[in-house]
Amino acid sequence: MVLETERLILRPWEEADAEELYKYAKNPQVGPVAGWPPHTSVKNSREIIRSVLSAPETYAVVLKESMKPVGSIGLISPMQSHTKVGQTEWEIGYWIGVPYWGQGLIPEAVQRLQKYAFEDLGCTALWCGYYEGNAKSKRVQEKCGFRYHHTERNKPCFLMGDVRTEHFTYLTKEQWEADTNDRIRDSH
Repeated sequence: MVLETERLILRPWEEADAEELYKYAKNPQVGPVAGWPPHTSVKNSREIIRSVLSAPETYAVVLKESMKPVGSIGLISPMQSHTKVGQTEWEIGYWIGVPYWGQGLIPEAVQRLQKYAFEDLGCTALWCGYYEGNAKSKRVQEKCGFRYHHTERNKPCFLMGDVRTEHFTYLTKEQWEADTNDRIRDSH
């Protein structure tokens, strides 16, 4: 599946993306705050593409102007979710390289994935989470209509080998439809 926005193409990761992935995923400002260690080499990034980023509904966030990936976004199935979700509820996860922070690219990608999840996959609700202190991720979720739902404390973060507090936000299909209608009305 390939999805498009005004500035982005969301497409499956390819092994040929390993160099671009490493360029952004090696930065210690990116992975640890999201719960994964910085990548250590292009080879490591290629292995991550094979083992993690090849999962269904996982997409490279590709800039149309350069046709290169600068981040990742995906839908996490109910069975793999970080919290308890219903059978027709999915979780969204994302990250973007530091040079692209603050440009509204991830909210643009999240909104496209919301549309896909609700209209094409039959999702009834979406979840999103962020670890304590990740203000940028919290802000993305607020911009995209997610509402605070609950906090889970003393949660093991296995890839980082520590324990964290994670906040979860939630968006129903009905809330998304109302928010979308409000945005359309406001743009006229």
